[in-house]
Amino acid sequence: MQLFRFANSEYLYLLLALPLLILFFIINEYRKRKALRKLGDVSLVKKLLPDLSRFRPSVKFIIQILALSLAIIMLARPQFGSKIEEVKRQGVEVIIALDVSNSMLAEDIQPNRLERAKQAISRLVETLQNDKIGLIVFAGDAYTQIPVTTDYISAKMFLSTISPDMVPKQGTAIGSAIDLGIRSFSPGSGKSKAMIIITDGENHEDDPVTKAKEAAAAGIVIHTIGIGSIEGVPVPVSLTGKKDFLKDADGNTVITKLDENILKEIAIATNGKYVKANNSNIGLDEIFSYIKKLKKQELEGKMYTEYNDQFQIFAGAVLLLLLIDFLTMERKNRQLSNLRIFKFRV
Repeated sequence: MQLFRFANSEYLYLLLALPLLILFFIINEYRKRKALRKLGDVSLVKKLLPDLSRFRPSVKFIIQILALSLAIIMLARPQFGSKIEEVKRQGVEVIIALDVSNSMLAEDIQPNRLERAKQAISRLVETLQNDKIGLIVFAGDAYTQIPVTTDYISAKMFLSTISPDMVPKQGTAIGSAIDLGIRSFSPGSGKSKAMIIITDGENHEDDPVTKAKEAAAAGIVIHTIGIGSIEGVPVPVSLTGKKDFLKDADGNTVITKLDENILKEIAIATNGKYVKANNSNIGLDEIFSYIKKLKKQELEGKMYTEYNDQFQIFAGAVLLLLLIDFLTMERKNRQLSNLRIFKFRV
């Protein structure tokens, strides 16, 4: 399976201008037709202007918009990964377990707990060089989102797709996340293996401290990040397009509170660190700096080392569209109109 990416993805923001261009064209066409109606009866005006075409300006505009869209994609340099190599590096192996339960949508951390955590993880991935990273998502159960890898581009790509909808069972099973994490590390010495759990700590499903002790026995250090407010806030939900708050079976508004005690116990059981997140600092960089002090080991992994540019396809399509646009006149061609092909008038 080849990996697709854009080498200059910042150019894709130019696509946001296309709806404005389309809106401007629609408004301009409306004004032109309004002005035409002021000249008199529309059918009479058409007879006085036989070369006037109603549809050709729209066709030309569609061609131009398509050409512009493809040109922007071309500038972003689409690429396919073409070569995978075994890479050996000296580093640590880290698995991040991210809570994706509904309570992580609470907005006491802006824009909400989950999005803020994803932003922090994304920035961390950008700084990695010789380390392996994996990602587990959990709510009522735990799932591997990214197996431990040195392919940081793939890690960022999968990270962007994370949401509470991806986990069918709601709840907060921290113990399941720890258990899956223990089984997800590469075989071998555990001295350079660490796990970071990012959650609001409202565990309702299992006994995470017992699982943390199992991780400690396997040589895995678990660090925890508590995200949210101790006082508690409601969980926003969208119902029929309107913002509301999550209710329980009795119709009462659910209040989600950060449970620091359970997260501290998990960290202590494995000789790890606990950090409370806030709006200015999630605490991921602080914990990773501590992890980097662990004894490093030789890590093996696969990653794409060569990428082939695919912009030539888009460049050819742009040239073809520009040629069609050049040959498409806004007015009817009288010479072509006099031709009869298969008894139809062109």
